Amino acid sequence: MSQTAELQRRVLLAESDILLDDVEALRLLDLVEAPPRLREAIRALQIRLGRRNPPLPSETLDAAHELVFAVQQRLMAANPRNPRPLRHVGRPSGQPMFTIVRDDKKWKVLTLPPPSNGEDADWIELVDSTVERAWDRWCYAQQQAARATRLRMQAHTAVAVLDVAWNNYWALLQDSERIKRRISGVRGRLAGGTPAAPRL
Repeated sequence: MSQTAELQRRVLLAESDILLDDVEALRLLDLVEAPPRLREAIRALQIRLGRRNPPLPSETLDAAHELVFAVQQRLMAANPRNPRPLRHVGRPSGQPMFTIVRDDKKWKVLTLPPPSNGEDADWIELVDSTVERAWDRWCYAQQQAARATRLRMQAHTAVAVLDVAWNNYWALLQDSERIKRRISGVRGRLAGGTPAAPRL
């Protein structure tokens, strides 16, 4: 992704945050319908994101809320430092691993990439990117939980998702550190060489 595209992604992400704030402000007024201005702004954001001729969003604030969240997920997934979703062992490509959190709510669980046949540095870069992606997903879940609690909308489910997201991130972080220590130890032994044979 070019620097221009990354800047555009960040701008759209900031705009989506503003739209979410607008939705919350309207909900605090006990409104249930999204005004035309907000619906048009959401549609314009979708168009700028690359969707062709999207329909005008539903009139309800709930629908607007979910749609903006979906846009944010897409923008976060486009982070150039995040690897593409990795295939899990024993599962065909295109079938990511999900876990049921609560009330049929699903959450994707990330796993670290397997060792590659190339340089260790390339593998470690993928490992670090996966951990960073898990961190981003936890931040996203944290944002959802905070909003759900503030708006009193399925807060228990959002907090349960937050817990799963944190556990996934923490487990990946611990695994990545063990991998790095193991590689560092192997490199240290190789750098030290084998002990010289004693002279007779």
